Amino acid sequence: MTLVFNERTKLLATALNTAATSCVTIGIATPIAGYIYDVGNMQATLRPGLLLLAALGWLSAAVLLHLIARWVLGSLKP
Repeated sequence: MTLVFNERTKLLATALNTAATSCVTIGIATPIAGYIYDVGNMQATLRPGLLLLAALGWLSAAVLLHLIARWVLGSLKP
C-alpha cells in the first residue's frame, strides 16, 4: 500500500508543479512576448505597469503551486 500511496503522491506533486509551470507560460511569458512583438496592438492598449502587476500575480500563483507540490512530497512514506 505504501508504494501505491507514494506513487499517487508523486503524481499529484507533478500535476501541481506542471500547473505552476503553466502559470508562468500563460501568465508571464505569453503576455510579455505579445507586448514585445505588439500583437493585437498591445503596446497602445496595455500599460506596462498593469502588465507587470499581472505578471507578479501569475508568478505568485506559480510559486504557491510549486510550494504546495513540495509540501505534498513531504508526505511520502519510507
